[in-house]
Amino acid sequence: MSDDVSSSFCQKIQKKYKTSGIKRPVYVIQQHNATNLHWDLRLEYNKTLKSWALPKRPLKSIGKKRLAIQVGDHPIEYAKFEGEIPEGNYGSGKVTIWDRGSFKTIERSKKKWIVNIDGKKLQGRYCLLHFKPKQKNWLFFKMKDD
Repeated sequence: MSDDVSSSFCQKIQKKYKTSGIKRPVYVIQQHNATNLHWDLRLEYNKTLKSWALPKRPLKSIGKKRLAIQVGDHPIEYAKFEGEIPEGNYGSGKVTIWDRGSFKTIERSKKKWIVNIDGKKLQGRYCLLHFKPKQKNWLFFKMKDD
């Protein structure tokens, strides 16, 4: 799960897909069958998609946490992408949209991002918690809704 985004592939995505019709701010999780099957969590921030690779399927229930490894930002248009990333490109393999929708930020700092997700599969309050500041490791988990 490299964090170097292939700029040429992303440029192709940007040309193929438009941001019109995308609910904003963007929330999407893409199932990515690359070297290892994982789920890419993406949240819009400052007109880009902040991204984390989740080695295990995201959970809908409270009480369990998932490792989330921060990877490179992606263009907004990437939220619409499903298909095959060709060999020789970053993340080559099959990508499908696992969940999508929008979200509202409840709290945001350098070490914590709490959002209220309005997706088709995930609903409610979720937290991204940066637990190793010198590394790219975060935790992603569902919180109790107020």
